[in-house]
Amino acid sequence: MTPTENTTTRNRNTTNTTTTAENSHKTVLRSSLGVLTTATATHGTGRDGDIPLPRLPGFVESAFSPLAYEAARQCLAERPGERSRTAVALASTAGDTTTADLASRRMVSGRVHNPLLFMQATPNSVLGYLSREFGITGQMFSLSTLDDPLTELLSMADLLLEDPEVDRVLAVGVELGGSERLAAVYEELADGRGHPAPALPADAGLAAAVLLGRPGNGTPVSIRSAEAYENEPENDSGTGTGTGTRAHPGDIQSLFDLAAAHQRLLQEGGSHLLVTGSRAPAFLLTADTEAKTDARNETETHAHQ
Repeated sequence: MTPTENTTTRNRNTTNTTTTAENSHKTVLRSSLGVLTTATATHGTGRDGDIPLPRLPGFVESAFSPLAYEAARQCLAERPGERSRTAVALASTAGDTTTADLASRRMVSGRVHNPLLFMQATPNSVLGYLSREFGITGQMFSLSTLDDPLTELLSMADLLLEDPEVDRVLAVGVELGGSERLAAVYEELADGRGHPAPALPADAGLAAAVLLGRPGNGTPVSIRSAEAYENEPENDSGTGTGTGTRAHPGDIQSLFDLAAAHQRLLQEGGSHLLVTGSRAPAFLLTADTEAKTDARNETETHAHQ
């Protein structure tokens, strides 16, 4: 068990891992990663690009699983690859809080329990659905963290890619809107450190996914660890910066920043410095011109099939 892990439970090839905060001084990536593709999905947030909540058979009421599936689906559709050599990691702070809240309210009110709520209450449920739909047989992990989800997901991907039987890791982050009960949970988790609950409508949700491999395997953009910064650095020639404005545990804005940087680098080349927060891990993304051309051709081929 690593210092950041509290509990680990294993069910077949799916693992739940809970991590603690305070990871700003650890080396996140031992080796560089390659970004194959990225995708985002938002619902009810008021952002440009919000979509109607996708229908996912067997999942009701909550935006958690439909949005996680939609972001993952986009990545796997664009870069199908070898599904038997693909692992998946899903990160959130408290999982599907909408379902947990609804199920507990029904229970205390004496209403009949809905078995669908029991099934979908754990994030592993949507991972199982994803595995069945896309034939993924690699390892699957569900992480709960108070740290930056992007940092935890990249660290997990780096570890999983050490396995000679894994070529790709699909990393997904999900964040749901808040309620009074969720705000109370966040306050307790923060242990007096003043982290607020998500500033989203109660029925809103966000999801982002990134498909990762090792550089040199048709990956148009590479990512490696950079030095942590006391404050957000200024731009220099050819390098952009991330927002560094993570406001609360589980905020997946850094995943959206990575997706935006990835799209920009595909079009313009160069590099981008992604900062996850003050005195927090930072990552340098760099475009590979030759791999970028190959990836664009592959994407266009799949689009016309």
